[in-house]
Amino acid sequence: MDAPKITEVVARAVNVPLEFPVRTSVGIVDTAPLVLIDMKTDAGVTGRSYVFTYTPLALTATLEMTRSLGKLVTGMPVAPAELDALFCSRLRLLGKTGLTQMATAGLDMAAWDAWAQHLKQPLAQVLGGRIKPVPAYDSHSMDGIELGCKRAEGAARAGYGAIKTKIGYATLEEDIAVLRALRKTVGPDVRILADYNQGLTVPEAVRRIHVLEAEDLGWIEEPTIQENLRGYAEIRKRTRVPVQMGENWLSPEEMQRALGAGACELAMPDVMKIGGVTGWLKAAALAQSYGIPMSAHIFPEFSAHLLLVTPTAHYLERMDLAGPVLARPLNYEKGSAVLDDTPGVGISWDESAVTQYAA
Repeated sequence: MDAPKITEVVARAVNVPLEFPVRTSVGIVDTAPLVLIDMKTDAGVTGRSYVFTYTPLALTATLEMTRSLGKLVTGMPVAPAELDALFCSRLRLLGKTGLTQMATAGLDMAAWDAWAQHLKQPLAQVLGGRIKPVPAYDSHSMDGIELGCKRAEGAARAGYGAIKTKIGYATLEEDIAVLRALRKTVGPDVRILADYNQGLTVPEAVRRIHVLEAEDLGWIEEPTIQENLRGYAEIRKRTRVPVQMGENWLSPEEMQRALGAGACELAMPDVMKIGGVTGWLKAAALAQSYGIPMSAHIFPEFSAHLLLVTPTAHYLERMDLAGPVLARPLNYEKGSAVLDDTPGVGISWDESAVTQYAA
């Protein structure tokens, strides 16, 4: 079957509200600045994806980068491997990282969505998997005790087997108080995951995690700055809670360096930052070769499909960033993402919401 050709790439910027601002120890994300991508083809299908710029300050630059790269691929076949090779070649001197990595990943995701639609199959099936529920954890914020317990109770009632909370309060005692309040709320059968968002020095991370070993945590995520691989290895050597990292790896090569340094025993790539679907498949092979359980960071519309073909699949993160502009957000039942036989990944835009939140 011949691949359709890309006839146009349309990119639009929106800045959508979040039901719960994402509060971390190092800052607050109170809206979701997104670049929405429509990759149109001569076969009549349109591949769709989005990228998340974290701050509105990066929205215009990412939008323009996406549009420029979209013009570069217009007229080419929808062949993600060829697009990836083109991006690597044309961006070699500039560097395929940062905003360029985000933009190329968005185009890669849209191309895979278009190809799967052309084949009239869900993305997971195109990649060799089969459709089934994908276990998820409910991802929460640095919410304090009152809101944290309210959200935790709702997640447990909805059937989630795990929740994540962000910690890194001014004192270790506050971290402990929040975690114990959550445990009291959800009971012994719901796993609690904790995220420091790179907020600690290595000595402080060792001090806090050593005490938190008594709190029955599923993992400690990003305790210190993610580039400090030697520091991560030191934290692992001196503490017993599993260390999770990966959402800020900007390529499979960065992931390989982290795993080779023994920085973590759990991995959580971000499909956008790791290089789209094509980058994710490379990351999944790395995780398998190191025997590392691999979870997904945000982008659940794509990540749910990708975990179904990840040999060491662990958890999908439920954090609904694009929901306000989606015509049909991803469905969750009993703590799992539930996919259907919709071709591609099933993204379509609520155009009235896109207009409302246009940036």
